[in-house]
Amino acid sequence: MFPVRNPLRTRLAVLVAASLVATVAPVGVTAAHAQVIRDRQGSSTDVSRASWSGPAYTMNGSGGVVSATMTQAINAIRGGSGTIDVAVVAASDGGTPECDDIIGLANVNSCTTLTLTSANDGNNSQVNTDIRNAEFVYFAGGNQCNYAAWKGTALEASVESVVAKGGGVGGGSAGHHINSDIVYDACAASATSAIALDNPYDRSMTFTTGMFRWANYANTINDSHFQERDRMGRSMAFVARAVKDGRTSGGAAWGVGVNEGASLFINKSGLATLSGSNAYVVLGDHQPEVAVSGQPLTYSNFKIWKLANGQTYNFANRPTCGYYLKSVTNGVPSSNLYSGTPVTDCSTNPPPPPPGGGSSYAEVEPNDSRNAANDVTGNSYPLTVTGDMKSTSDRDYFKVSLNSGQTLTVNCAVPTAYDADLYLLNSNGSTATRSVNDGAGTDESASLTRTSSGSATYYVELEAYSGSGTADYSCTVAKS
Repeated sequence: MFPVRNPLRTRLAVLVAASLVATVAPVGVTAAHAQVIRDRQGSSTDVSRASWSGPAYTMNGSGGVVSATMTQAINAIRGGSGTIDVAVVAASDGGTPECDDIIGLANVNSCTTLTLTSANDGNNSQVNTDIRNAEFVYFAGGNQCNYAAWKGTALEASVESVVAKGGGVGGGSAGHHINSDIVYDACAASATSAIALDNPYDRSMTFTTGMFRWANYANTINDSHFQERDRMGRSMAFVARAVKDGRTSGGAAWGVGVNEGASLFINKSGLATLSGSNAYVVLGDHQPEVAVSGQPLTYSNFKIWKLANGQTYNFANRPTCGYYLKSVTNGVPSSNLYSGTPVTDCSTNPPPPPPGGGSSYAEVEPNDSRNAANDVTGNSYPLTVTGDMKSTSDRDYFKVSLNSGQTLTVNCAVPTAYDADLYLLNSNGSTATRSVNDGAGTDESASLTRTSSGSATYYVELEAYSGSGTADYSCTVAKS
C-alpha cells in the first residue's frame, strides 16, 4: 500500500494500494508487510508531449540535488519548450528532500517521490506507471545494494524507457553508483581504500553488472563522496578488478569519482561538464601486475584526469592527453593521489580510445523491435555498438542509413555466455542477409551493398539464439 503524508505547500499526496485494491492502512499505522510510499508534488496531471530532446544525465557526488546540473538536464530534455515530470526513487524513507528542491526549479510540472522498501516493489504497477510517465528519474542516496536488487524487475525497463524517449536519469551518492555500467553494490560491506588496496578481492568488493547501460558511458564504475572519504584508492581497485575480471570490453575501465556537492551534467553527445568542486576520471588500460585474492594490489600508471568547476570530459571521444600518472605497489599508492602534473605529450603509450574504437554506442533498452530501434544514423563510422542478451528471447535493433553504392559491414564479437545471431534488415523489416553461426561465443559477420538510388534505412539486429547474460557483445559497424 501507499501510506499518505500530510499535505505540504503544493504537494498532492496520493494514496494508491500497491495491489490496486481500495483497502489501505490508516495513516501512521505500520502494516505487517512492505509498503511503497508515494508522495507527489506539483500538478496532479502528467505532461503530455510526443517527443523530448534528451537524453541527459546528472551524476552527483552526494545524495542532494545540484540545482545547476538539474536545471541543465531539464532544459536539455525540454528542447526549449514545455515542462517535465520528475520521479525520485529511494529505498528508504527519508522524506522528500529531492522533490522539495526540484519542484522549485523552473519548468517542472510535478515531482513524485517513490520510496520502495522491498526488492519486489520494482514490479509495483503504480511505481512503474509513475516512472514511465516521467521525463527524468532521479535515484536518491542510500544503500546501492537495495537499488541493485531492482535489477531484472519492471523498474529497470521503465527507467530505460524514459531515457529512450529522450528523457533523462541521474542520482547522488548511491544513486550515482547505480547509474554506471559496472556498479559497486557494497552488498556484503563497504570497502575503504585501505581494505581495497590491501586485498582487491576482499568480501566487501562486490559488483553488479548489466543493470543500466547509458550511451557513451560504457566501461565505467562510479564512486561518490570522493575526496571527503579518501576513495581514490578503492576506485583504483575497482578499475583493476574490472579489467582483471573481464567485466569491460577492450581491456580498459574508467572510474568516475565525484566530490560531495559536485555534479557532472552529461549531454546526449557524451560531453560531461562539472559543477562544483572536483571530479576525477581514473583509467586502467592494462592488466594489473598483481590482482589476486588475499594479496595487495600492484598496478602501474593509472591515468587520472582531474576536473575543476566548469571543466569538461568527453565520454564519447575520451581524451588521450591531460592525465597525470599514479601507481599502486604492494597495496601502497603513490603520494598525492588527488593532484599531479598533467601529461601533455601522449604520442607514447596513449590511453585507449573509447570501448571498441574511436566512436562507440552502448545500447539503450528497450530496443526490442524496429519501432524501438536505437537510432545510430547520426554517429560517426566505423562505430562500435555494445550490448547484451538480457534474456533468451532478447532482440536488439539498431537503425542505420545507407546511400546508393554504400556497403554496410557488421562484425560482431560474441561472448561465451550465449549464442547470438546477426541479421541485416531492410526498411520494411525483411532479412537482407544474416549470419547464424552455431555455438556460444561464436562471432558473426554480415555485409550488404545498397544498389538502388537514393538513401534508405536499414536495421542491424542481434538476436539471442541460445543462452543469455550480462556479458557484452561488441559489433563494429562500418560503411564503405
